Amino acid sequence: MLEEDLAYVAGFLDGDGCLMAQLVKRSGYLRGYQIRLSIVFYQKVQNIGHLEWLKAQFGDGYIRKRNDEMAEYTIVGLEPVGRILQRIYPHLRLKRKLAKLILQISRMPRKLTIDRYLEYCRLVDETAKLTYSKKRTTTVMNVIEYLEKHKV
Repeated sequence: MLEEDLAYVAGFLDGDGCLMAQLVKRSGYLRGYQIRLSIVFYQKVQNIGHLEWLKAQFGDGYIRKRNDEMAEYTIVGLEPVGRILQRIYPHLRLKRKLAKLILQISRMPRKLTIDRYLEYCRLVDETAKLTYSKKRTTTVMNVIEYLEKHKV
């Protein structure tokens, strides 16, 4: 992808996109929670071609049409989110601090101690200070409670 295209994508994310780091409760997970990273680009359905172009560039993720005439292109996962953010990071402005934290989380190793895992959960909590999310209810404290309850 050309540097000017990367700058365009960064501007698109700054304006009509979302970066998320979440702690998601998962019954099959040893630690009870998954750290999930996502990038989402939004656009009116009539302009879905822009989202299709993005998906063609990055390959990862999926596009869905919502019931409110909006479409979204979503990329989920530590590796794909980290790879994409690494490429557009130099061009980000509004979401630069958030992207820096999410890049840090994206480098989380597969095998790590409980203490290191909780450090990454705390980084997820830090991202909330840089977003407009009002719905966040799951925090590192929920993870700690789960670990204590299940003696992990």
